[in-house]
Amino acid sequence: MKNIIYFDANDAEKFDLARFEKSLNRYAKVSRKDIEVALKDLDNYENLHVSRLVETGAALIAKSSDMDTAKTYLDEHDQYFGSKFERLRRITGYLVGTLDRWNDGKKAEEKARVKHSVNSSIDDATRQARLEEQAVAHNIAYACA
Repeated sequence: MKNIIYFDANDAEKFDLARFEKSLNRYAKVSRKDIEVALKDLDNYENLHVSRLVETGAALIAKSSDMDTAKTYLDEHDQYFGSKFERLRRITGYLVGTLDRWNDGKKAEEKARVKHSVNSSIDDATRQARLEEQAVAHNIAYACA
């Protein structure tokens, strides 16, 4: 692996093993040999999305320390896993996040409405395989959460 991609291909940065080791050792004592072994499978990629690197780091910290420390590491690096958002729904003509401010009549109207499914026709394993194929096609290692 040669480059780390943070948010898009334009912000790629050269991977620095010493920097990664130093970052992990802020949380737990992780040997360079363990890091190199963990990164061996990723050497085939020209580019690596930072989320994949963070997941690898969390696994190394969990192995060297404990799950709580690994969770702390993940929590402090969660900005690399995409944006979090509140569900926004259009119900009976209103754009809402929650129904807590609705009166009883409007809540009853929402409860009585027909809800249509938006389930995909492919299962999660197939979707995961397709995402991995796309990543390989673009020579990017990407972790899907």
